[in-house]
Amino acid sequence: MFGNDEINSIKEVLREHINANFIAGANLMIIKDGKEVFYHENGLANREKKIPVKRDSIFRLYSMTKPITAAAAMILLERGQIDLYDPVSKYISTFKEQMVDSKEGRVKARREVMLKDLLSMTSGLVYGGGNNRAGKDTEVLFEEIDKRLFSDNPMSTLEIASRLGQCTLSFQPGENFEYGTSADVLGAVVEVVTSKRFGEFLRKEIFEPLGMKDTGFFVPEEKRGRLVRTYAEDGKGDLELYTGNHLGIIHSMDREPAFQSGGAGLSSTIDDYAKFANMLMNNGELNGIRLLKPHTVKYLTSGSLSKEQQKGLDSWESLCGYSYGNLMRVMKDCSRAGDLATLGEYGWDGWLGPYFCNCPKERLIFLFMIQKKDAGTTTLTRKLRNIILSSMCK
Repeated sequence: MFGNDEINSIKEVLREHINANFIAGANLMIIKDGKEVFYHENGLANREKKIPVKRDSIFRLYSMTKPITAAAAMILLERGQIDLYDPVSKYISTFKEQMVDSKEGRVKARREVMLKDLLSMTSGLVYGGGNNRAGKDTEVLFEEIDKRLFSDNPMSTLEIASRLGQCTLSFQPGENFEYGTSADVLGAVVEVVTSKRFGEFLRKEIFEPLGMKDTGFFVPEEKRGRLVRTYAEDGKGDLELYTGNHLGIIHSMDREPAFQSGGAGLSSTIDDYAKFANMLMNNGELNGIRLLKPHTVKYLTSGSLSKEQQKGLDSWESLCGYSYGNLMRVMKDCSRAGDLATLGEYGWDGWLGPYFCNCPKERLIFLFMIQKKDAGTTTLTRKLRNIILSSMCK
């Protein structure tokens, strides 16, 4: 059971990593059977001003935005407004007649990218970088996004998705898995279907019903003092302030962005994200408010790649044992995992280190919030996971 020894271990491990300048500060939360059983905070949200991390500190989510985008798609699915076998070109015309990287050069796509491909990252859409044409095309696009970010004509969610439709795909749609910009396109699809800005749809359909009052695509001025600063390793054993804009996200979060990124754009608090995680754990309901139907949540949280698609995920060493679907990892084989795991657990992390894990069989939720450049799931996150899962899972 979870007792004083485990609590002391969590506090000590976190304190050690703060003292060693691995992170500046963090907060974490454990929820069991719908009740918060542990919350802890330590370290600084702002080293320069000596402001500590607090329970209401606001963190940039980056890719922990993706599960919320998937939930938005499920809302449209329940209402009969989309079919996951719809071609993306039904909503964004540039996804018609796409080109694909191959050994023979650029060739025509054998079929169109479908909404289902976006949710499973099997679309062939990638992030920028690498030596192939797909990565280079995407990199050029994000360079333009950055150049126009603070201009009088910043690129919008729909414009960016339309331009992604003109980028070369990394592989034939549905034939592989590669992590990329699929969720950003999905956010644009929501805009087309609903005739609302993506952020407005999320606010009305998810954030307000769940009481997620501090979650959004920018931080209002009156709340900006709670926004946690981001730090990066300086190569000398210390941390330095990081203020760069990444993936088209305005790091200062000080204005409503033209690009409301379904893959990376949201900021939130640990309490707000706990409401979203609890809603999923409760099969789509929280405090008497039903956001999704139970069968939909079961589909949302049990995604799986085909045998061929799985080969693409298997190259991601820290995700051994997991499959992927609906913009989240899903544990399928605990024996292959590199840390303690439980069958059917799901969740995701973000580029700056925020992390969530739902374990349905154990009715256990683990949330961890940090802001560190290039973090993802860190060794610290895994150590904390192992303490928690070893004591709270059978």
